[in-house]
Amino acid sequence: MAKRKRKKSSSNNFLTYVAWILAVIALGLGALVGGYYIGYEDATKDVQKQVKIDKNKRLSMLKKLEEASSKKEKQSVNTRLKHVLKKERKVDKGAAAHEYGDGTLPEPPRRDFKKIASRPKLAIIIDDVSVRSHVNAIKSLGIPLTMSFLPPSKFRPNSAKLAAKESFYMVHLPMEAQNFSAEEPMTLRISDSDAKISQRIKNIKKSFPRVSYINNHTGSKFTSNELAMNRLIYVLQAQDINFIDSRTTAETKAPKVMKNFGLEYVARDVFLDHAPDKASIVIQIKRAIKIAKLHGTAIAIGHPHANTLLAIHESEGLFKDVDLVYINRLY
Repeated sequence: MAKRKRKKSSSNNFLTYVAWILAVIALGLGALVGGYYIGYEDATKDVQKQVKIDKNKRLSMLKKLEEASSKKEKQSVNTRLKHVLKKERKVDKGAAAHEYGDGTLPEPPRRDFKKIASRPKLAIIIDDVSVRSHVNAIKSLGIPLTMSFLPPSKFRPNSAKLAAKESFYMVHLPMEAQNFSAEEPMTLRISDSDAKISQRIKNIKKSFPRVSYINNHTGSKFTSNELAMNRLIYVLQAQDINFIDSRTTAETKAPKVMKNFGLEYVARDVFLDHAPDKASIVIQIKRAIKIAKLHGTAIAIGHPHANTLLAIHESEGLFKDVDLVYINRLY
């Protein structure tokens, strides 16, 4: 009996040892697994943190690249326009002058308040377009600016050829002024007969076959003469051409004549560059936008000067509340 007890005790001791060994192994494995998961979680957090850092670096780099690209583009446009102004002085020696009289611009026409069914529309007409540098500078802005071409002359023989390459254009028709020394060739005068005015417009139509809009270059004397305006509007109607009054005088008879013909009177609301510095032009751009938002539409007139085009380019943010359109899309 005593021997059997000793054998049982040895067996029990062996099982105890095995149990302890298994326990130690289990604890080791638990520590190993626990350490693995703890390390994995820490590693995952580190990776996520690094990914976030890398993402922020990429976003920061993209932002810098975008800002640099925007700055480069702006500098590029500025350089091109300054080059245009320099080139314009050399090439277009017969550059058109502008009728400002005593320096006081006539007010825009009184506007009836219209219910705005859609976004306000603003048409910007660039007058005196006559050489390739003008066209290139205007088109470089990448926005719909209506180019109004002066008729061909000794100093700008290719203006009609340049217009022919455009999908839409206007003609800037020289008309007699009250007091103006730099008169354009073949300027319409109040003494011109019906036949002479008719022939002039036919010649314009021949040079600019797709013209559908004309506005006056100078013209304070002509537009303030009711008889002369009757002759002109009659001929324009026969050629299916619309007249837009540049309003170089407050005495314009265009509203009355247009009404007599059963036509809507359309005129500029704002001159952008009467004062040629860029800050003043931006103020006029804001004024044009305000009129467009108030009445639904507005017409601004400027010229292909570097400051004018630069001001328009740099006013991109101001145009977010209006649709810039060509004049034929205004109404």
